[in-house]
Amino acid sequence: MSNSETPAPVRGSKETGAEPAGPADPSARRWLVLAVVSGSLLLCGIDLTVLHVAVPSMSRDLQPSAAELLWIVDVYSLTLAALLVTCGTLGDRVGRRRMVLTGFATFGAASAAAAFSATTLQLIAARAALGIGAAMIMASTVAIIRVVFTDDRERAIAIGVWTAAHSVGATIGPLVGGLVTERWGWGAVFLINVPVILVILAVGARVIPESKNPEPRRWDIGSVALSVAGLAAVVYALKQAGEHVGVNGLILVTALLGAGLLWFFVRRQFRIPEPLLDFTLFRERRFTTATLCVIACFGSYVALLFFLTQWLQQVGDFSPVRAGLALMPLAAANALGAVTAPWVAARWSNRWALTGALVLFAGSLALLALTGDTGAYPWLLPSLLGAGYGAGIVMTLGADSIMSAAQPERSGEAAAIQETSFELGAGLGVAVLGSLLTAVYRIGLADVQGLDESGQAQAEESFAAAEELLGRLPAETATALLHTARDAYDQGFATVAAISAAGLVATAALAALLLRPREPAARTGTE
Repeated sequence: MSNSETPAPVRGSKETGAEPAGPADPSARRWLVLAVVSGSLLLCGIDLTVLHVAVPSMSRDLQPSAAELLWIVDVYSLTLAALLVTCGTLGDRVGRRRMVLTGFATFGAASAAAAFSATTLQLIAARAALGIGAAMIMASTVAIIRVVFTDDRERAIAIGVWTAAHSVGATIGPLVGGLVTERWGWGAVFLINVPVILVILAVGARVIPESKNPEPRRWDIGSVALSVAGLAAVVYALKQAGEHVGVNGLILVTALLGAGLLWFFVRRQFRIPEPLLDFTLFRERRFTTATLCVIACFGSYVALLFFLTQWLQQVGDFSPVRAGLALMPLAAANALGAVTAPWVAARWSNRWALTGALVLFAGSLALLALTGDTGAYPWLLPSLLGAGYGAGIVMTLGADSIMSAAQPERSGEAAAIQETSFELGAGLGVAVLGSLLTAVYRIGLADVQGLDESGQAQAEESFAAAEELLGRLPAETATALLHTARDAYDQGFATVAAISAAGLVATAALAALLLRPREPAARTGTE
């Protein structure tokens, strides 16, 4: 929200003249508004990870390829990341209430479409539509909170609740998905959104006031097209490289095309008077470093959630519910890290708390890669607790560093970049690390005696494809294939965990080097 923007009255918008009905007490209304927007963010967070434990059963029904499976999982977060800034700019122009209500309706309709998808392509399209709805919601809710909560103290509490809602949703997603999948099937993980969204839509239409920016930035359709097309091309190339365990001419051309489009996008932002994304913010080293920390941390965290749920079910033979419950220590530690992050920063400074938390997260992943054994769950607990706690601190302090590094008059733009970095990290984390895991699985899958060439080729597509073969094979061959596939997936998981750990160590080094205070005087204790 720009400095020139005047918060709209709680009872309506001067620009539109609308006066949505609702509780007579303004105090009750603003907290009800917070409940509505936070509830919607909780759903957005759940949808980021809810499908993780449902992947094995969904794969048996739809039989997606390895690349299609990755698209199903992360097209949601990538679409969301690509459209956040766009929807925020459009909401400033057409009205945030209108934008968020449209987002609720889109999210609900897309959830129903995903629940009843009969093919892989239908599910991918529905997940992309979910991302569009979530982008409309997330881009508008923080501005609505700033309009409704005019008191600084109350607004800080409200934004804290709003921020926590998405993170909590992402962490409980696997458990919700496990409970629902085991009882009603994988389609129900989306169908449960529909009644909740209907309630949120009905209440939101009554209590959310309309507001606009009286001087909105121009909505640059050229920038939108460049950013979305460039990101999609790069991610598609990554997925294809993982599926084919190598690079061919088409993959190389697609990657170069995507990189070129993103380069033109960045150049365009510097040239046009009202950019969609103001890259001059990245000239501040602390802002850039904090953004990289958030992308690396949240990307690794969401990827860890995804791969752990698959690893526990496919290698450890956990049920969906048991896999979800097994991740609860990770979720609890993450919440504890987020809550205690301000105290840790006050004790050791934001710079060293962020660096230490990244090292803790990296060390936990390295331990998981070295000692992880699905048959001895207690040995996994130290890794899960360390990873969750470290990631919780990084997410909280990284987001705070992004906001504090920007000038106050640019807080709205910084908030948009902050939200985008979380979702972009989630999408790229699963895309890059998922492609790597697929490649290691295929390389590591040894030839199985008694399995013909076509069967071997099918088994190499993915673990789910190998499982699909088991019922059509002699008992001895099926046992050998299952053992070989589990070993290959285990090797892929360990490799991904080790590479994630190395990336986080490099990010920690950047944080220690670049998150220095602006002025030497700050070293006296406020570093």
